[in-house]
Amino acid sequence: MSLGAIKSGLPLAGVALRGCGSALPSQSLSNDQLSGRVDTSDEWIRSRTGIRRRRVLGAGEPLQGLAAAAGRAAIAHAGWSADSLDLVLVATSSPDDLFGMAPAVQAGIGADRAVAFDLTAACSGFLFALVTAAQYLRSGAMRRALVVGADQLSSWVDWDDRRTCVLFGDGAAAIAIEACEPEQDGLCGFRMRSDGRRGAVLQLPRQSGDEPLVAGARWQPGGFSPIHMNGQEVYKFAVRDVPALLRELLEETGTDAASVDWLVLHQANQRILDAVAERLGIPTDRALSNLAEYGNTSAATIPLMLDEAVRDGRIRSGHLIASAGFGAGLSWGAALMRWQGPGNVPA
Repeated sequence: MSLGAIKSGLPLAGVALRGCGSALPSQSLSNDQLSGRVDTSDEWIRSRTGIRRRRVLGAGEPLQGLAAAAGRAAIAHAGWSADSLDLVLVATSSPDDLFGMAPAVQAGIGADRAVAFDLTAACSGFLFALVTAAQYLRSGAMRRALVVGADQLSSWVDWDDRRTCVLFGDGAAAIAIEACEPEQDGLCGFRMRSDGRRGAVLQLPRQSGDEPLVAGARWQPGGFSPIHMNGQEVYKFAVRDVPALLRELLEETGTDAASVDWLVLHQANQRILDAVAERLGIPTDRALSNLAEYGNTSAATIPLMLDEAVRDGRIRSGHLIASAGFGAGLSWGAALMRWQGPGNVPA
């Protein structure tokens, strides 16, 4: 669809979800292993979070390589060539290059025709990026896009703080989307929210301080402090605001919770996943979780869960998915999506 068609009042294009892919670090760190570093135990971590292990990038494993591998898997799953992509949008809060990682991911995929840029919204990043990419397709400005969620929060935790270091892992996953006829639209609706007044409860803040530069002037060295989180406040935010936004979206789209095939939430804490499902009246066996194996991979959690469930056959073409991301900012968003890509395909 052309931009001229939009200006003439014709309907916006639809957005179809066509392929998915993921990539994980080779290094797996169990709760028992972690207890050799900090005063914790497998029982303590599992009972409070549901996490058993997490993946951590090791020597010689850059995040951009992981993101590119996930992207290649997604476009292969969709049956596309890399040069058919118009956009590569990478959601990350921990890029290898502070100026932006997406161009390196684009090069690693071989998507020479695509424009590439980063979007930072922490654990809400993937959904925010998906909605952003969808607008380029709806307008007719672009036809195909790759949305990647990738984070390496292992670099930014205090590994001697058992309250936070047990939560996070590294990973990357991607979804391939393309413009389609309006009646085939697979992004049925979305809602997005931010509240910077509560941002201090979950931060990766810049280190404070300054040093002399020249006579009469000082400068602020770069660098960031470890992740800071008020766990109780984050929990209260997630179990109150996330189901409220999902209910709002379901009502707005005229969707009954009983018609939702799967609930795919940001994988932060099993208690949060269970509480949100309960408040929406969605059975826990329809609330997908892989948190036990990977921990919180930030922007990667939702596409990682989608990829796993598509490839093992749980999510099939035509299934309706309610999804929500939430985290630092504070930010949170919800989307109602219908999967239209291939089903279970061996990884």
